[in-house]
Amino acid sequence: MVITNNDITQKTYKKLSIQVSLSGLSFCVFDLISNKIISTASINFEKNKVVEEQLWRAFIDYPILTKSYDDVSIIHDNNLNTFVPTSIFDSNFLASYLQYNTKVFETDYFTYDVIFPYEMNNIYVPFININNFLLDQFESFEYQNSNSILVKQLLDFSKNNEEKQVFIHLQKEHFEIVVVKNQQLLLFNSFQYNTPEDFIYYILFTCEQLQLNPETISVQILGDCSDEDAYFKIAFKYIRNCALLDITSKSSSLEITPKDLRNHFILYHS
Repeated sequence: MVITNNDITQKTYKKLSIQVSLSGLSFCVFDLISNKIISTASINFEKNKVVEEQLWRAFIDYPILTKSYDDVSIIHDNNLNTFVPTSIFDSNFLASYLQYNTKVFETDYFTYDVIFPYEMNNIYVPFININNFLLDQFESFEYQNSNSILVKQLLDFSKNNEEKQVFIHLQKEHFEIVVVKNQQLLLFNSFQYNTPEDFIYYILFTCEQLQLNPETISVQILGDCSDEDAYFKIAFKYIRNCALLDITSKSSSLEITPKDLRNHFILYHS
């Protein structure tokens, strides 16, 4: 769905992006003229409470969400997804692709994002209840899966690099591993974790399966992570070439800190 307001006098030259999961949401407002970020906030949802009620509360507590925008982008933050090359993709069989790596039901709604220009599609299950709530708030909006943005950006970063690279996108309770080589996606997976030991086990297990040597492979971490927390420290202990993702040039153009850009990497690239 696309906003089609062509009256220049009604334009705000502002874009709203909302990244939403079952545990909370983050949002940011972009100035489309200066390409700067005006506002960012994160909201945690209480467990065992109806998501729609907490969304309603967010719109009450943050009036900026109710303003008019030229462009509204909704990012569904879940790992109910799979990447499929265009060569074997058929939009008539979306559920069949997903059934191998996630539990699907006949009542689920399936859709996909085209990952341009990488000749693949990301098939996923969006939050229909959240979409329905947001349709009452906005005239129209576009939506996509969070991992579509993540993978596309990391493939862009890998241009002209013939070495295999491992990227770790760390979030609360789960993280994604993306392995790329010169704009080719070699692996995408998502893992639930509770402890730093869980975290490093899944990383080393993935490296072993792909025959990647922890002594030589480059591992870059982004998301909710700093060089002071236990997750980075344990990765740094077992992986020789481990570092936080360097996005200094991109963060300076948006006038935000590298830490904020790593933390809201998907949101700020939406």
